[in-house]
Amino acid sequence: MKYLLWLLKAAIFFTLFAFALNNQHEATVHFFFGTSWRGPLVLVVLAAFAAGLVVGALGMLPGWWRHRSAAAALRQPTAPSEDVADAPLTPPPVAEPSHARRHGL
Repeated sequence: MKYLLWLLKAAIFFTLFAFALNNQHEATVHFFFGTSWRGPLVLVVLAAFAAGLVVGALGMLPGWWRHRSAAAALRQPTAPSEDVADAPLTPPPVAEPSHARRHGL
């Protein structure tokens, strides 16, 4: 299995390398206000991919921070109240699954 994964990684690398060698033509990227940039097509594609990764990561940050703060709040020990300490430790009743659920439908 290890050799199969190594072979798959090598095939992906050589495919991308061949893509880079076949796309060395000049490409022009036109920005706003009449500015432009000229460079090899493979660099233009790589820059667009990297920009997409950055935008995607920045879009995920607010949710990641919310989850992280919620997890930190759950990790902090809380003092048990007296009502909870006096309650019996019995599990909640489990409802029987419906007929459709029992048969996986």
